[in-house]
Amino acid sequence: MDHLSKRINSLSESQTMAMNQKTRDLQAQGINIINLTVGEPDFFTPPHVKEAGKKAIDENYSFYPPVNGYPDLIKAIVNKFKTENNLEYKPEQIIVSTGAKHSLANAILCLIDEGDEVIIPAPYWVTYAEQVKLAQGINVILETTLEANYKITPQQLEKAITPKTKAILLCSPSNPTGSLYNKEELKGLAAVIAKHPRIFVISDEIYEHINFVGKHESIAQFEEIRDRVVVINGVSKAYAMTGYRVGYMAGPVWLIKACSKLQGQVTSSAATISMRAALAALTMDNAYTKDMNKAFKRRRDLVLKLMKEIPGLKCNVPDGAFYVFPDVSYYFGKRDGSATIKNDMDLCLYLLDKAFISTVPGGAFGEPKCIRISYANADEKLEKAMKQMKEALSKLK
Repeated sequence: MDHLSKRINSLSESQTMAMNQKTRDLQAQGINIINLTVGEPDFFTPPHVKEAGKKAIDENYSFYPPVNGYPDLIKAIVNKFKTENNLEYKPEQIIVSTGAKHSLANAILCLIDEGDEVIIPAPYWVTYAEQVKLAQGINVILETTLEANYKITPQQLEKAITPKTKAILLCSPSNPTGSLYNKEELKGLAAVIAKHPRIFVISDEIYEHINFVGKHESIAQFEEIRDRVVVINGVSKAYAMTGYRVGYMAGPVWLIKACSKLQGQVTSSAATISMRAALAALTMDNAYTKDMNKAFKRRRDLVLKLMKEIPGLKCNVPDGAFYVFPDVSYYFGKRDGSATIKNDMDLCLYLLDKAFISTVPGGAFGEPKCIRISYANADEKLEKAMKQMKEALSKLK
């Protein structure tokens, strides 16, 4: 007898986490798998950030902090928005949570009621649609194409809006495609949203600093919709702090109060030590982050170059994040004599078995013609992985 709630039974397991765990299981058996599933920098946390965490332990930051986060950390976030994004926020418009994923959950659960529609451009990060399900909202998936660099147009957005639309979820730079919206593109979307005063924008900007084309642009910059934009960010990607679990949200005061009420009943605050380390990260210069960015751009170019040697793969050129999202449908229906590749999952399992590389099926992101490859890995491993991938795919006829 199933004693689980309908709520939990409605959720899908994260295929990113599942493929990562499968990889770890094989590695534990002594099989040398190159892991290209992980959505995290392969760099270590900056030394002075680690020192701040150690210092916090020595200074006995071991008691309950404010639910919304330490005041000095919130002040640093306000300053970050001002200096890096030219966005003015007051401290009461900020809440710190246990990772950007938690910030997203807070926003969605506080905004979305049963039957509310949330527009999500595809491909999308695996968690978006599942969190909307958790809130009993309705996912309205907006298809994009490789030719359009996986970005929606104002016309598409306008067409998708109904009287039930409550929010649109944007991610720029994008996971999984690496696409990012420039200022003019965001201005066009903002003009549509401005005509619909009931609609909110949840803008996931966690990959802000992994940007290969210039200044990051936030949709929160447009005054006509500013009070309906919720900005999600954190320290995980920019400062190689994924395990610290510190994210933050900026938005209207009434929503931050609601998120604080929810967070106070579910998790309380982020961890004390992590927040002290996050303060050090947000008040440091960005030299470390810029060095990571250079490395990711170099790796992107390396992977794209090597992928061009593999017949049948089609891919956009990512402008940010650290993923490539090639269309692999050329290989669907092909065989190696024993296995038949019917879909994206079959191809990922084939690459795991024959090429000893782990990837994530694109269906998890709303695009089953593709697979996601993370290039947050050492150059030599990426070269080896692409070589093994080329050899394995050449056996499919």
